Amino acid sequence: MMIMNDIFYVSVIIPCRNEEKYISRVLDSILNQTYPQTNIEIFLIDGDSDDLTKNKVIEYCVKNRNIKLIINKKRTVPYALNIGIKNAQGNIIIILGAHAEYPSNYISTLVYYIGKLHADNVGASTITVPADNKPVSRAIAISMSSIFGVGNATFRLENITGKEFIEVDTVPFGCYRREVFERIGLFDEQLTRNQDNEFNERLRNAGGKIYLIPSLKIKYFARENYSKLYKMFFQYGYFGPLVDLKLKKPTQLRRYIPTVFVLSLIIPLLLSLLFYPFLYLWVFTVSLYFIASATFATYECRKRDSIHLIPYVMWAYFVSHVSYGLGYLKGVFDFMILKNHLKSKVDVELSR
Repeated sequence: MMIMNDIFYVSVIIPCRNEEKYISRVLDSILNQTYPQTNIEIFLIDGDSDDLTKNKVIEYCVKNRNIKLIINKKRTVPYALNIGIKNAQGNIIIILGAHAEYPSNYISTLVYYIGKLHADNVGASTITVPADNKPVSRAIAISMSSIFGVGNATFRLENITGKEFIEVDTVPFGCYRREVFERIGLFDEQLTRNQDNEFNERLRNAGGKIYLIPSLKIKYFARENYSKLYKMFFQYGYFGPLVDLKLKKPTQLRRYIPTVFVLSLIIPLLLSLLFYPFLYLWVFTVSLYFIASATFATYECRKRDSIHLIPYVMWAYFVSHVSYGLGYLKGVFDFMILKNHLKSKVDVELSR
């Protein structure tokens, strides 16, 4: 039984590729933890970067014996996570993203709550911040903190107060008991995206408990342009059907709404070619979406005294929703109809 005040050996796993802009930031935040560095090992699992990421990590390795660099020739995140888990010596395994900053009490707080709650996985909420100060970057960060943008993904929503902890279906990155991986296995290496969603659903199906600690917040740096936002959400949508197939059941409702939206745009427009009144249904759907988007964008921008960003936020909503929906539809075709995942390795280019 885990006692709250015990000091456990913690393995930190950071998948990364071409992260020269952010890697020093994340390493510095981990080296400045209040948790004893003598009880932390840090694995940088690099996806064979072709920028200066590896050079920067090597500099940290020379100065800090608890930092270890491992090259991931497969490049994608699930392979990196599994490499780290197989090499980890810790009782607790914490997964970190390279595009985030972590408070100094991050590790100590997660270790405390995984013991207090007898949890299998605990995590922090995210404050999504822009990659730079340009209007597009700021708008994307706002959209990813809005319930209209990301649904009821609790960890992404701002101003979660009043509760010490909340039981949820997933958390960003995650702090796991080592025994979890021994009990239900590793991350699914076919899932370039959504591997954490699939794993956490599998964990919950096995009776595991996942908790969010709202008071513990990390800074997550959003994509800086609409093109990267589109690519990221398209991939999230694309791997959604494969997650459903592997779990043999649907997951959270929020993951299907963008696909319904996209179908509500496509189907009436096509049917209107045969029977023109369907065009009225299309106009109604577009109008309703526009009103909802404008309403939420106005609300979010007024909170931040950034009214001039309303059109940028509305476009960020549209890009993320349409890309996710189109990605999901392509995933249905590739995985549920063609069964491509049974024929060959599922491989996509990373979206960063």
